[in-house]
Amino acid sequence: MKKGTEERIREILSKYKKELSKRISLEAFEHFPGEKFSKEYSIFRKESMQKSLTRYERWCNSAEKVIKISVSEKDRERVQDAIDICHLNMSVNGAMSFAVLAGIGIIFLGLFILLLSFLSGNLMLLLPLVLLICGALLIKPLSRYPLRLANRWRLEASNQMVLCILYVVIYMRHTSNLEHAIKFAGEHIGAPLSLDLRKVLWDVETGKFVSIKESLDNYLEKWKDHNLEFVEAFHLIESSLYEGHEPRRLKLLEKALEVMLQGTYENMLHYAHDLKTPITMLHMLGIVLPILGLVIFPLMGSFMGGLVKWWHLLILYNFLLPIVVYYFGVNLLNKRPTGYGESDILKVHPEFKKKVNKVAALSLCVLIILIFMILGFIPIFAKFFNLNLDFWGYNCEFGKCTGPYGLSSLLFSLLIPLGVALGLGVYYRVISKDLMKIKKDTNRLEKEFSSGLFQLGNRVGEGIPVEIAFGRVASTMQGSATGNFFKIVSTNIRKLGMGVKDAIFDLRRGAILYYPSSLIESSMKVLVQAAKKSPQIVAKSMLTISDYVSRIHQIDERLKDLLADIISSMKSQIKFLAPMIAGIVIAVGSMIVTIINRLSEQFATLKLSGAGAGEIGGIGGLMSLINIKDVIPSFQLQVIVGIYLIEVVFILTVLSVGIEKGVDNVTRNYELGNNLLLSVGLYSVIALIGILVFNVLASGISAVASVG
Repeated sequence: MKKGTEERIREILSKYKKELSKRISLEAFEHFPGEKFSKEYSIFRKESMQKSLTRYERWCNSAEKVIKISVSEKDRERVQDAIDICHLNMSVNGAMSFAVLAGIGIIFLGLFILLLSFLSGNLMLLLPLVLLICGALLIKPLSRYPLRLANRWRLEASNQMVLCILYVVIYMRHTSNLEHAIKFAGEHIGAPLSLDLRKVLWDVETGKFVSIKESLDNYLEKWKDHNLEFVEAFHLIESSLYEGHEPRRLKLLEKALEVMLQGTYENMLHYAHDLKTPITMLHMLGIVLPILGLVIFPLMGSFMGGLVKWWHLLILYNFLLPIVVYYFGVNLLNKRPTGYGESDILKVHPEFKKKVNKVAALSLCVLIILIFMILGFIPIFAKFFNLNLDFWGYNCEFGKCTGPYGLSSLLFSLLIPLGVALGLGVYYRVISKDLMKIKKDTNRLEKEFSSGLFQLGNRVGEGIPVEIAFGRVASTMQGSATGNFFKIVSTNIRKLGMGVKDAIFDLRRGAILYYPSSLIESSMKVLVQAAKKSPQIVAKSMLTISDYVSRIHQIDERLKDLLADIISSMKSQIKFLAPMIAGIVIAVGSMIVTIINRLSEQFATLKLSGAGAGEIGGIGGLMSLINIKDVIPSFQLQVIVGIYLIEVVFILTVLSVGIEKGVDNVTRNYELGNNLLLSVGLYSVIALIGILVFNVLASGISAVASVG
C-alpha cells in the first residue's frame, strides 16, 4: 500500500513537472562559461573520481571474479558504509578478495625467492621471511582499506563544509529553494563534496527519494558521528523553509552558519591541545632515537661477529620504520576535526593543470637522480672492476673484499641522498611553483575582498546602478587587488559595452580570468543572479557575503594561532633538528669505522713484523673482539641514513601541511620541494664538515695508539 502511494506521488510530480517546464524555466541558475555540473550523476562521478580510486575498484572487482571471500558480519556494515561514502562501484567481498589475493601473492613471492636461493646454493632467509610476514600481516589492513579511503574522503570533504553552508545560506537569503541552493553550492565547491551534493540531487531525480529534504536527511546520517555541526546547520536551513516571517527566516539562516563556524572552532581548539603529546612521541620515537641508535651499529656488527649486516639496517630504517612512522602520522590526521581547511586549486580550477608540465619535470628529476647515483656509486663500481681498491678503502683477504671503508668512498656516498633529494625537490618545485604563486595571490585578494563587497553593497543600496557602482568602488580602492578586479569589470562595461555578466565571466576578457578564486567567482554569480530581481537584493547579498567572509577569516586566523606551536615545532624538526642529528651521527660513525680500520692495519703490521706475543697481546685481545670485516661500512651506513632522512622529511611535511590546511596538494608539493632541498642540503654540509673533522681526530687517536 505504501509502495503504491509513493509511485502515485512520483507520477503526479513527474506529470506536473513536465507541464510546468513547458511554460517556465525550472533552472534557477543560468550556466556560466566553463561551468560543469553534469545532469547524469554517473558522468559527474567519472569526471570527479581520482584515478587511484577507479583503479582500486577495478582490482577489487577483478579479484572477486577470481576468488570470492566473504567479510565477517561485524565488519560488513562498516566497510559498506565506507564504500558508499567514497562512491565506489564495488562490493564488500571484492575488497576482501583483493586483500587475500594480494597477501597470498606476496607470500608466494617470498617462497619463490626462498626456493631460488636454495637451488642456487646460497640460501637466503631474511628477505623471504620478511615477505612472508608482510604478506600475512597485510591481509587485514587491505581488507579495511575502504575505511581508510572513507577517512580521507571525509577529510577532503570536510575542508569544504564551511564554504558549502555559506553558499547555501547566500542563495537562500534571496530564494528560499533548498534544491537550487544545494545545486548552487555544488557548482562552486570542488570534489569530493560536490559529488556528494550531486548524489543528493540525483537520488531525487531517479526516484530513490520523493523530496530533496528526504534525500538530504539520508545523506546527513553519514555525518552525525563525524561532524554534528554540519548536520545541525543543514537542519536549521531546512527549518527556514517553513518559516513564514522573513526576519525570522533570515535569522535561522544566519544561525546555521554560526553553528558551523563555532563548532569548527571548538573542535580545532581541542585538537590543537591534544596534538602536542603525540607529535612529541612521533619526533622522539620515530626520528631522534632511531637516528641516534645508528651510532652503535658499526660497533654492534663487529661485537656480534658480523651478525648485523648493512641490509638489515636497510630493511629496518628504509622500509619498516618509515611505514610505522607514516601510519602513526596518518592516524593523527584522521583525528583532525572536519569543517576547516583550504581548497585545492587544482580541484576547484582544473584548468590550471595546463600550467603543470609533469612529464618535463619528471624527466628532469630522473636525469638528476641518475647522474648523482652514477657518481655516488663509483666506489661500488670500483670493486666490480677491480679499480684501485686501496684508495676506496676495501679490505681484501683470500680474494674476498669487504667495504668500502675509506674516506673517499664515504664522501662520494653523500652524492646519493643529495641527488635523490635534489631530483625530487626540483620535481615538486616545478609542478607547484606557478600554482603556488596563483594560490598566494588569490588568498591575498580574498582577504581584502570582503571590504570591497561591503562598499559595493552600500553603493548599490544607495540606488546607484550595479554597472556604475563597480567604477565607483574601483576608484575608492585604487591600487589594491580588489580595486584592480573591479576596474577590469568597469572597463569592460564602459569601453567594450559588455553587460555585467559578460564583463565578469567572458571567456576572453572577463575579469574572473585574472583572479581565479572560487569565493570571488561565487560572489559575482550571486550578484548577477540577484541583479535580475532588484538592487535591494543585490545590496543585501553583497553585505551578507562580506560579513561572512570576514568572520571566516577571523576564525581561520585564530585556528592558525592555535596550531602555530605545533606547526613551528614540526618545521624546525624538518629543516634543522633531523638533518643536524643525522649529519652528526654519520660523522661519529665514520670516526668509529676509521679508528677500527686504522687499528686493524696497525695490528696486521705488527704481526707481519714478527712482534712478540707480549708486544701485541693487549691489542691482540682487543682486535679479537673488533674485526673490521664485521663492521658495517660507513658508505652503506650513510646511504641508509640519508634515504631515511628523505623519508622523514616527506612524512613530516605531509603531516604538517595536513594538520594546518587539510588536503591541499599544491601547498604540500611546494613545501616538499623546499624542505627536501633545504633539509638534505643542510645534512650534506653538516655530514661533510663532521666527516672531515672527525677523521682528523681519528687519525690523531690512531697515531697515539700506534706510538703507545
